[in-house]
Amino acid sequence: MPTATPPSPLRTTLLWLLAVLLMAGTVYYQRRTGPTHPLRGTVITGGQTIAYKLIRSEETVREARVALPDPSAPAVLVWRRFPTQDDWTRQPMVLELKGGQTERAGYLPKQAPAGKVEYTVEVGEGRSLVRIPAADPIVLRYKGPVSTPLLLAHLSMMFIAVLVGLRAGLGALFGATAPRRLVWITLACLTLGGLILGPFVQKAAFGHYWTGFPWGYDLTDNKTLLMWGVWVLAALVAGPRPHRREGWSRAAVLAATLAMAIVYLIPHSLRGSQLDYSRLKTGGDAKDAVVTGR
Repeated sequence: MPTATPPSPLRTTLLWLLAVLLMAGTVYYQRRTGPTHPLRGTVITGGQTIAYKLIRSEETVREARVALPDPSAPAVLVWRRFPTQDDWTRQPMVLELKGGQTERAGYLPKQAPAGKVEYTVEVGEGRSLVRIPAADPIVLRYKGPVSTPLLLAHLSMMFIAVLVGLRAGLGALFGATAPRRLVWITLACLTLGGLILGPFVQKAAFGHYWTGFPWGYDLTDNKTLLMWGVWVLAALVAGPRPHRREGWSRAAVLAATLAMAIVYLIPHSLRGSQLDYSRLKTGGDAKDAVVTGR
C-alpha cells in the first residue's frame, strides 16, 4: 500500500505556481466570455476608427447607459424588449462628458429582474452609416442588485475551489497518492460558495434561489451541481487515507479536476434566467414570469 511521503518544497512551490497560473487563465477567460460581459470591437465610419465597449448587463435600479467615444457624427440607439415583436424605438444619442472624455450616450429603460432588451447603435448618415454590431443586436439582461459582501464571499469561495481543485489534480497527476486534504477543501468551498451562497446571489439577482435541476434548466446552477457531484465522488473514492487501490483515488481526483476545467470553459451566465414578457401581458407577476435555460 502506498504511503504519503512529503513532497519536496520545490515541487510543492512549482505545483502551486502552476495552479495559480491556470486559475488566472480561467478567471481571465470567464471575464472575457459569456453573454453578459461587454461586447468589444472596432468600427470605421467617416474615416474615423471607433473602439467600442457596449454593455450587456445592468442592475434593475437604474437605466442602462450605452455609450461610444464621440464619433463626431450623429448616433442613434435602436432598441426593443427581448424576445418580443415590439416596434423598435429609435433614440438619438446625446453628447455627455464623463471621466474627462466626450461620449455619445443613450439610455435603455429599466426592466424587471431577468428582463432583457436587444439593441444596436447606428453611427453616421447616408452611405457612411454603420451599425454596431453589424450582425445580430446586442442582448442586455437586467438583474437585481446583490450586496457586495455576499457577492465577494461567493466569488472568493468559488475562486478558492478552482485554485485548490487544480492543485489537487496536479498533485494526483505527479504524486504517488491522492492529495486528500486538498480534495476536501475543494469540496467544502464548492459547497459553501456554490450550493449555499450561490442560491442567495441568485435570489437577489433574479428572485429565485435555485433554477437548475430538478426545477429548471439554468446552466450555471447545473454546472455548479455537476462540479459538486464529481468532487463528492472523488472524496468518496479517495477515502480518508491512502489504500491499496490508490490508482483509483488519483484517477477520481484527476477526473474531478478535468470536469471542473471543462465546466469553466463554458461561458458564465449562458442559458440563464429570462423574463417572459408574454406572461406579463396576462397580468402575471414578474417574479413568476422568469424562465430558465434561454
